[in-house]
Amino acid sequence: MNFALILFLLLVATGVLWLFDRFHARKLRPAGTPAPWWVEYGASFFPVILVVFGLRSFVVEPFKIPSGSMIPTLLVGDFILVNKWNYGIRLPVINKKIIDIGAPQRGDVMVFRYPADPSLDYIKRVVGLPGDRVEYLNKRLRINGETVPLESAGNYLHPDRLYYSPQYTEKLGEREHAVLIERDAPAFVPQVMNFPQRGSCTYTSAGVSCTVPAGHYFVMGDNRDASSDSRVWGFVPEDNIVGRAFFIWFNFSDMKRIGGFH
Repeated sequence: MNFALILFLLLVATGVLWLFDRFHARKLRPAGTPAPWWVEYGASFFPVILVVFGLRSFVVEPFKIPSGSMIPTLLVGDFILVNKWNYGIRLPVINKKIIDIGAPQRGDVMVFRYPADPSLDYIKRVVGLPGDRVEYLNKRLRINGETVPLESAGNYLHPDRLYYSPQYTEKLGEREHAVLIERDAPAFVPQVMNFPQRGSCTYTSAGVSCTVPAGHYFVMGDNRDASSDSRVWGFVPEDNIVGRAFFIWFNFSDMKRIGGFH
């Protein structure tokens, strides 16, 4: 379901009713005669829908985390907010950038339209920028020939499954974040899709090496061995970007999770 399109259509419909009532219908009604219910409700909802549409399109947009690919940073059921202007102002519905404000940086948690099916929104961490050489071999990340710092951080207890995963602290640029890496999981990438510009990547039994094309980004989940990401389905085009995730505003299972993250 394209909620942005539905909201836009509601905005247009209620806006037409508001204009019709404001500049035509009310002038024809006898004094004291109430407006028809369909005009009254449509016109009254227009300002509300306008505010919601504006906030959702240009300021912040709410999302719910549907999978565990970003554990331990984000859990299934987290409700998050996404900054819609951090990477530039885009036209609603068609997602076309009209004002260039900034670009994704390594370490950002980014929401984007899934390249294989743009009707779906995905969330991953930005690892490779346009032109970067990204290597994930034997479960160690290298960017432009430099190994990304990784330190052991004990074990992570999955609250829903009651088992432990090795947890590490990874540093991309100046940002540190937690990742899970299973020691017993294979290093090779299974079920690789035939994505555009796949020739920019080389797959071996040790993992994958890619050169990120211009205007694209390489993203990965923090739950490294339980994430379908750029290793599997390729690069994220700049046109698919939705915004930068930055805040957990609700979680029915754990209210303590409310707050910012990185």
